[in-house]
Amino acid sequence: MGDIWKARDAQDTSAAIERALREGISLEIVGHGSKRDLGRPAQSDATLDLSALAGVTLYEPAELVLSARAGTPLAEIEALLAAERQELAFEPIDCGPLLAGARGRGTIGGTLAANLSGPRRLKAGAARDHFLGFSAVSGRGETFKSGGRVVKNVTGYDLSKLIAGSWGTLAAMTDVTLKTLPKAEREETLLVEGLDDAAAVRAMTLAMRSPIDVSGAAHLPAVLAVRASDSLPAGRAATLLRLEGVEPSVAHRRDVLQALLRPFGPIAVFDAPQSRALWQAIRDVVPFAADGPSGERHVWRISTVPTRGAEIGRAIGQNADAELIYDWAGGLVWAALAPAQDAGASIVRAAVSAFGGHAMLMRAPVAVRAAVDVFEPQEGALRGLAARVKASFDPHGVLGAGRMWAGI
Repeated sequence: MGDIWKARDAQDTSAAIERALREGISLEIVGHGSKRDLGRPAQSDATLDLSALAGVTLYEPAELVLSARAGTPLAEIEALLAAERQELAFEPIDCGPLLAGARGRGTIGGTLAANLSGPRRLKAGAARDHFLGFSAVSGRGETFKSGGRVVKNVTGYDLSKLIAGSWGTLAAMTDVTLKTLPKAEREETLLVEGLDDAAAVRAMTLAMRSPIDVSGAAHLPAVLAVRASDSLPAGRAATLLRLEGVEPSVAHRRDVLQALLRPFGPIAVFDAPQSRALWQAIRDVVPFAADGPSGERHVWRISTVPTRGAEIGRAIGQNADAELIYDWAGGLVWAALAPAQDAGASIVRAAVSAFGGHAMLMRAPVAVRAAVDVFEPQEGALRGLAARVKASFDPHGVLGAGRMWAGI
């Protein structure tokens, strides 16, 4: 909104925020804008564009560490890591398909600011768990650093955990440092066909409670499975379990997992290329793509205890026209609801309240996102704590005004 201020480096970023403080201007922080349609609509007077703060500044494969400027395209970082047989293990989502944007537009700063993690989160942890350190400028105009280049180099408050998921409302990151990990030598995915949601969650729970070390567990009902990949049988629900590691280990674990899941029905195995394509589609929520059959639906992202995922899905499905995908062994429920004035917020919030968890409205028109709580509502002591944290970093409301919650 308003003027676009382009920062060339960290000094420009600091100068822009200092100017905003002097002039009483609020700023929206963006990289390439791939996540601008997430959260409440911007209520800012100007945009601070950090896309020019790009480039990897340090990469030591042997030390499993990488530093980059915050505006560095995620695709550039992933390509650099792939050349060394490494990866960002939290499997960051590409929001392009879901939000009608181009693929590969996300930046590393935006990825960490949103803390959006993919299917491997259930094994590798969230984006914030791989975030070692950063440099940033607070809403006070103060430049500060936190963390460092090694996992144990954290003194005082671990601010990386706080900044991850703050959506640019506390500080404008200029440089970040992350942990990288080696790519698995072998990857396979087991498919169990035809399970209903509850049976699928039971199967995934059984696999996760075993010593098999599953790195992905997802369930797609029949109407959505074929949208994820034409390698999945048409008209059949798909429950998918991914194995990664060295080849002898994957082969052994596959055999054990097949025996464990045999009571649920016949099992097929997908090789590495098919497996990678499947999990990329699940990561990027391709069955709900904006240019697909569910493109007009409002999409929610619900995190819960994995064993309660099917119950949340059932509660939503009983009260709304909903399409559902289960990731994280049932701990992440993607719900695409038929358009409604409140995007189905009352139904989704009631289900979450009954079974536990939190929900974020990921896709809806601007007017809807302005009228309903996009993030999980905060009340009482939690709302007070959020307001005090915001005031500590940004007392004058310079950064991301109202992006997450109205009035904070």
